[in-house]
Amino acid sequence: MSRLGAYIVSAGKSGFNAPLLLASAVASVFSLSCAVAEPSGASPMVSQGASVSRPQDREHILVKPSSSKPPPQLPAIVLYPHANPVGQPVRTTGVQGRVSGHQYDWGVFNRGNGEAAGFGPVGDYGLAPWAEDWSRLRNKSTRKDPFDLLKYIALNESGSIWLSFSGETRLRNWFESRPNLGTQPHNDSGRFAVRNLYGADLHLGTHVRLFGQLVNGDAAGWNAYGYGSTYRKRLDVQQAFIETKWSMLGAKSGFMFGRQQFLDAPSYMLYNRETPNVPLSWNGFRAYMVWPRIRIDGWDFVQTNDSQNKMFHDTENYNTRLYGFNMTWAPPDGRFMGDRYNTFLDVFYVGYKLSGSSGAIATAKGSQNGSNTRNNFGVRWHGIAGPFEFSVGGIWQGGVFKYARNNQARTVNAYALNTLVGYRVPHDRFHTFAGLQTDVYSGGNARKTSGAIGTYISPFSPQTNYLDTTTYMTGSNLISVAPLIRATFLKSLSFQVKYPFFWRYNPNDPVYRSSGTYTFPHPFKGKFVGMAPQASLAWQITQHLSWTQYVSRFMTSNALNRAGGSSGTYYQSNIVFRF
Repeated sequence: MSRLGAYIVSAGKSGFNAPLLLASAVASVFSLSCAVAEPSGASPMVSQGASVSRPQDREHILVKPSSSKPPPQLPAIVLYPHANPVGQPVRTTGVQGRVSGHQYDWGVFNRGNGEAAGFGPVGDYGLAPWAEDWSRLRNKSTRKDPFDLLKYIALNESGSIWLSFSGETRLRNWFESRPNLGTQPHNDSGRFAVRNLYGADLHLGTHVRLFGQLVNGDAAGWNAYGYGSTYRKRLDVQQAFIETKWSMLGAKSGFMFGRQQFLDAPSYMLYNRETPNVPLSWNGFRAYMVWPRIRIDGWDFVQTNDSQNKMFHDTENYNTRLYGFNMTWAPPDGRFMGDRYNTFLDVFYVGYKLSGSSGAIATAKGSQNGSNTRNNFGVRWHGIAGPFEFSVGGIWQGGVFKYARNNQARTVNAYALNTLVGYRVPHDRFHTFAGLQTDVYSGGNARKTSGAIGTYISPFSPQTNYLDTTTYMTGSNLISVAPLIRATFLKSLSFQVKYPFFWRYNPNDPVYRSSGTYTFPHPFKGKFVGMAPQASLAWQITQHLSWTQYVSRFMTSNALNRAGGSSGTYYQSNIVFRF
């Protein structure tokens, strides 16, 4: 472990060579991990997002399957699941409580990957490290992994004051033959990035805890583009907050204040900014209450200003705000097609305030800066009904935009519809899931300078692979239809094929990318943008080491080719070490 400690110190002082030190440390840790293998029958390998547990992790009551023939055994550990409905949709036939991972006891909201609790998906590790609960390791007989020594460190005799460390190093590389639909000046772009996220979680009894996390990142490559402070980051504070917990009105309640991740929104609306090295973080407060079948959550944040390139210089960006509330109801369980069902209903309001270039709208000649307030009123129903898994959501987006040049105001009237409905083959050894994902994001008319703005926006990094592995498409002025199929092999290997088709919602609005709009040499007069067949392979090598790969061929339409767009091949590889 001395190598890891030495790296964290050196990462903030050195340039691109610093991450290479961690690769050496990871190799030595990996060797240690392999040397202390788990007993036979307790495999540490799993596909992303599949769901079950080791027996010692079970904390809730199980309900027997309705079928006389039990489903095949699922992979042994949920290591690092992605948010539904993308990733491995979670099949939990016969399991009506949380039976895996290390999430706090949120009752029915821990079902599946635990996303319904509002703190992001959690398996053995969570997208938000502070959402993991390692208190069971107070009992030393439950410690099975070398890194368990770092997950629970008692600081007093009773163990009520304890410290837990978390860490992640990710090495990612891309290759793009024609980046961004052929609009980049260089072809055959190869990029490489490494990031490090290391944190500590200090528990002061059962009511107070402090969490802090550092971030460091760097990037290189050939014909590279797009690098900024979210790729090349000197050592800085990614998260730092205090949380207090108590019981009030029969609910498990809490208040979080400081810099933190926020994941209590549908992942197709707001997520964690996973493509760059530096995830999104927010500064402000969050309060929550969780009853047996209802939970509520409220928040008010300003975004972290991570545009600095010096050590420990990130501050707050008061031009970008996020605020709102959410209520989730878990209706009573029932039966469907001879099996059980359980669902969640989310009702939420999410407000954005954007200024300057981040609040710009498209115009006939490019874009126009201004202040942009968006009020999102949404509902989402998701869950499992017999062999079916589904997520159905809708958002109406209102608000007002004021031009920076003359303060002229225009109202906003936009919407989004997002669905995924799929079928999990019962009693299938590969846990095969086949589904259809459809998404509609309204578009407006870029030529108009007055009247309502009809273009929906999702400015805060929705889940990277939700729409399109290449990330060339984003949720504005878009219609997408995507059949998909996914299967899990060998307890450690999962494979998915997806085939999305893309159209513009309104041909009078441009094609949007993650930041702004595309500009082609000639006018694009069609609606059909193209299709992007893609495949992903996830291999959980050990409990701490994973390798995911994505490949896609974005095939642009004839109309887009005439406008100057171009088809291209995309490949991405991610090797991730976590503890």
